[in-house]
Amino acid sequence: MGYSLCPAAYATTTALSPVVRLLALAGGITLCSTAANTLNQIVEAPYDAQMARTKARPLPRRAISPVHAFGVASCSTLGGIALLWTLTNPLTAALGALNVVLYSFVYTPMKRHSIANTWVGAVVGALPPLMGWASCTGTLTHTTDAAGWILAGILFAWQFPHFNSLSHAMGNEYARGGYRMMAVTNPALNRRVAFRYALSLLPLCSIALPITGTVLPIPYAVLSLVPNLLFAYYTGRFWHTPNEKSARMCFWFSLFHLPAVMLLAMACKAEMWDSILATFSGTLPSSTTSPSSPAVSS
Repeated sequence: MGYSLCPAAYATTTALSPVVRLLALAGGITLCSTAANTLNQIVEAPYDAQMARTKARPLPRRAISPVHAFGVASCSTLGGIALLWTLTNPLTAALGALNVVLYSFVYTPMKRHSIANTWVGAVVGALPPLMGWASCTGTLTHTTDAAGWILAGILFAWQFPHFNSLSHAMGNEYARGGYRMMAVTNPALNRRVAFRYALSLLPLCSIALPITGTVLPIPYAVLSLVPNLLFAYYTGRFWHTPNEKSARMCFWFSLFHLPAVMLLAMACKAEMWDSILATFSGTLPSSTTSPSSPAVSS
């Protein structure tokens, strides 16, 4: 999503076409995610065997050996980082490596010791849109990169109502596996955190992102209110009336909410509308890339 919304996504300042760069980005992120998930399952195989949701995974049922799994993780890590380094830029590759490290060596062990694991996991989930933005600009420190950080913030906030509602229904399994999740140690906090972060999506989408100029300010600010208010409603029900039904409704709506706000952002992309209006008026847009586009490297 960060790639698609970045004004520099279709800049022609490198020898690579935007399509090749996008495919390299998607492939690199997929390989890094594969590596992180595989390392996670190697560590958690004994605990996964105790949970109905995870006991059918390859390692708990001994469909593959830990050595085989580690080989897959190693090849995926090296392949993903190499792909991102050579076909996007070093910053994107570094973020991919950071994601593998955070998920495998911080989030995974922390799950058995502290409820803070949920916040670390949310950082992991928020990095891909930032990687998409960085793959276009080669930087995340310019003022023009603010939208990339805000997209990451939206992903970060979204994960709490999404995961906390899911973990509410799986509290007994997490307890059996020895995981310290909010749904196990403090169910009231679990629901309250979910509601607070659902509310935080309102200013992120209706104020912060429009201010950057990446999307048409008024249309996106108004249109994004619909899924965000509905999400706040379902999360509020989960907070106020904690039962399986309210948790399930919150979780299932979260699967609709994220694509909705992202597709709306794409439909309201300012650069796209500038080009459309320029076509109809017979003039060229004032600029076709962001100020940071010269920083793109291959």
